[in-house]
Amino acid sequence: MPTFTYLARDRTGKQIEETAEAASKDALLEQLRGRGLFVSTVSEKKTAKRAKGKGMGGIVLFQGRVKLKDLTIFYRQFATMINAGVSLIRCLDVLEQQTSSYRLKTIIRDVESEIEGGASLSQAMTKYSRTFSQLAIGLVRAGEVGGVLDETLNRLAIFVEKDMELRRKVKSAMTYPVLVLIFAIGIVLLLTTYILPQFIEVFEDLGVKEDAFPLPTLMLMGASDFIMQKWWMAIIIVVGLVIVFNRVKATKTGKRIWDTLALKVPVFGGLTHKIAIARFSRTLATLMGSGVPILQSMETTAGTITNDLISDAVLAARANIRQGDTIADPLAASKQFPPMVVQMVTIGEETGQLDDMLEKVADFYEAEVDATLASLAAALEPIMIVGLGVVVGFIVISMFLPLISIIDQLSQ
Repeated sequence: MPTFTYLARDRTGKQIEETAEAASKDALLEQLRGRGLFVSTVSEKKTAKRAKGKGMGGIVLFQGRVKLKDLTIFYRQFATMINAGVSLIRCLDVLEQQTSSYRLKTIIRDVESEIEGGASLSQAMTKYSRTFSQLAIGLVRAGEVGGVLDETLNRLAIFVEKDMELRRKVKSAMTYPVLVLIFAIGIVLLLTTYILPQFIEVFEDLGVKEDAFPLPTLMLMGASDFIMQKWWMAIIIVVGLVIVFNRVKATKTGKRIWDTLALKVPVFGGLTHKIAIARFSRTLATLMGSGVPILQSMETTAGTITNDLISDAVLAARANIRQGDTIADPLAASKQFPPMVVQMVTIGEETGQLDDMLEKVADFYEAEVDATLASLAAALEPIMIVGLGVVVGFIVISMFLPLISIIDQLSQ
């Protein structure tokens, strides 16, 4: 509906200047007169679609990623200023100047422009769906409706902080294995493309024919020739496999197969499952604690879960609620939620404290993720060292086997 700005006086003579939505100017006048107001002027405001950004012409730019750290600071400062009674436009002006992220600065500027054009904050945020998640938009909308925008922004800041900490721990645990893998690849390339050819030249100078080389040496020579002469083919193969994988994964069947494997693969499957449960619990608890209706909370939570198996279980629970049933039963039937989670949800439903119970579940599983990551890092270290030793040992032995054969022939 169109948005109008009106100037009116009440029965005491107090002047009122506000904005309101109405089907038409006449409908608004009738509504205001029904409230006992004496209207002086009414003018229609520009819609959000026609509003011009400051130097942007209303064009949506910079839909790229904004760091979670910058978003957390944005939400926290926004909540503080709203709680202090600062107007929405003034808050955005200050936040635009405060942030060090150019992308976020540009987005804030356009969001402010949208609001000046008559849009609500949640509507303006929807324009930047790659920056503001479904969770963020849902919480802001609930805060606007309930008049508790500062509280929902605070909850959102806490959620993003915990999510950022969880991601940081996962990345930190994976840093060492990735560095070891890169180091191993570097050593292998050095040995096969630089050291091995020099050994082969020495053997050829000594009159050793290629067919006299042991099988491991021939295998290594073949690999070396492929890397040095047909490296472009290796790149094409890798890029082709990545493209095929992404296209298969983009299909509904492929995505489901991948999500199933992601939960069942040894060691990492358990970690993936715990992270998904922690995120489900934290997201649903944050939404419900902010006053978002249960059906909308379940739908938003399902949209934030990347694994289709768990997301489908949440949507099945949402369908159950629409029919007047409980959340716990479809979660248990899906076999994706551990009995402890189902029991905690059941207790939360029975006591009316579902958001508190989900917060406890989230805390528990985040602690489980920490413990799993610590044990995983401790287990991967010796495995990768042994693996690197085996690969390097094979290469070194393959290079020296012909030399050993030559020494044996000379000794005879």
